[in-house]
Amino acid sequence: MRLATWNVNSIRARVDRVADWLERADVDVLAMQETKCADGQFPTMPFAALGYDVVHRGFSQWNGVAIASRVGIEDVEVGFDGQPTWSDKSEVEAAAEARALGATCGGVRVWSLYVPNGRSIGSRHYTYKLEWLAALRNTASSWLQDNPTAPIAMVGDWNIAPLDDDVWDISLFQESTHVTEPERSAFNAIVDAGFTDVARPFTPGPGTFTYWDYTQLRFPKNRGMRIDFILGSPALAERVTHAEIARDERKTGKNRVGTPSDHAPVVVDLT
Repeated sequence: MRLATWNVNSIRARVDRVADWLERADVDVLAMQETKCADGQFPTMPFAALGYDVVHRGFSQWNGVAIASRVGIEDVEVGFDGQPTWSDKSEVEAAAEARALGATCGGVRVWSLYVPNGRSIGSRHYTYKLEWLAALRNTASSWLQDNPTAPIAMVGDWNIAPLDDDVWDISLFQESTHVTEPERSAFNAIVDAGFTDVARPFTPGPGTFTYWDYTQLRFPKNRGMRIDFILGSPALAERVTHAEIARDERKTGKNRVGTPSDHAPVVVDLT
């Protein structure tokens, strides 16, 4: 099985590019984040034409997660147990955002995750991010306690750079989210719960990134961040034979379909 994750930064704007890459990359399961559309707006037809079933969770132009699979989609679960809710308006009842979607595809439990950004250190958004990660860690740990041999892939845009080498210049991030000790500790707590960064051994750094801002020629200068990961349970990790970051999908220009996302896909091959 070939499994991939990609923050597509608006599926309606990128669907032709995503479909083109799926056909070329021979991917069996693609988890997507930041789809930026409601469920009824998701462009399912291009995926269906390629033989993929799709499940999606989204409400509006913010967030949104999806899974496309040509090896089946079963036991779909919207949100994980204990997922924190969010509302930035006191008069609006808090609700879980469209940031987590689980499904079993070809026998593998796949979770498409879009971790909150955090925005600024000390803000309510930052606290929410840490609470969200803590809840995910607790729930993910319970999955392994219930079934230690379950093949589970938690994939997506984690909005955390766990290592200094995961940003192009750590000195420029001292007052920023994504690299703070609490965020890194929250990420490592999930690793300590039994989930391995299965792509890193095949894609070592420094300078190996998955995200490049659109401004200031960040991509041509390789001034990026590594914030997209595939974390696998022990049973899944032992099946990984290869991994790669499809960096070329961040490129523009000749022979490229449409405009790129600011993220590149991360891909793993499983036996």
